[in-house]
Amino acid sequence: MTAGELSSGKGHRDENFPVASRLVRAELRPTILAFYRFARAADDVADHPTAAAEHKLGELDRLEAGLRGEAGASSEGEALHAALQARGLTDRHALDLLEAFRRDVTKRRYADWADLMDYCRYSASPVGRFVLDLHGEAAALWPLNDALCNALQVINHLQDCAKDYRDLDRVYIPLDVLDAQGLTVEALAERHATPKLRDVITGLARRTATLLDQSRPFADRIADRRLALEVGVIQALADSLVHRLERRDPLSERVHHHAVEAAGLALRGSLGVALRRLGRMFGSQPGLHGSQG
Repeated sequence: MTAGELSSGKGHRDENFPVASRLVRAELRPTILAFYRFARAADDVADHPTAAAEHKLGELDRLEAGLRGEAGASSEGEALHAALQARGLTDRHALDLLEAFRRDVTKRRYADWADLMDYCRYSASPVGRFVLDLHGEAAALWPLNDALCNALQVINHLQDCAKDYRDLDRVYIPLDVLDAQGLTVEALAERHATPKLRDVITGLARRTATLLDQSRPFADRIADRRLALEVGVIQALADSLVHRLERRDPLSERVHHHAVEAAGLALRGSLGVALRRLGRMFGSQPGLHGSQG
């Protein structure tokens, strides 16, 4: 089976967070979507429930070959290669993602928070770094980007912890926090989280909230106004989901936003960024804060 035959059918509109939304400049959206389709193809390969590990790794190699410009290797890889070449962008972020997907095939447990953050360095941070590069933003923003992207990744892991264990025997919840509560990964197979597992999930949600506190200045430091609004939307959605994870059981309760909820949070997040930018713009004009005699 090829990467296309291993496809989940999931598209960019099915993700928990915006991908190439209309807030992003129209001329940049096709490049973002080429990156997304490459990542989606690789993710679908790594997450296929029945394909053998050796076959998955072979398909990921084909995606890399296409990314490096090998004709006939992978349509998604070749399309991203062309898009990056047209913009003069590096393929390093896409290659980092492939490292994460290879780990998904070969590694099913994470020892501690540091181990999980090392995974997120490859599975999450490169996405935001790519978008920043595409917009010509400074690499000095990468630490703020990484905090936000890593938080989004952990949120997804916590929301889907039962499904990942049930379908893929994959557990991103660090083993040391389970062990501290006297739990094993089998606790994720229950229909409802036990009080001890709820404590584990709540603790990880709070640790993720710390990442979101670190990323909070991110949107305000982005030069591109439209990208700043998009990041403000993502920050607001993530803040809400972390709050839900502190209060809800992802084994038995819905954590994901409904469309109306997501729209309201998106409006609030983008409006907050817009108002702060206006405030800085008018506040910096000479004479507005001068003394009157």
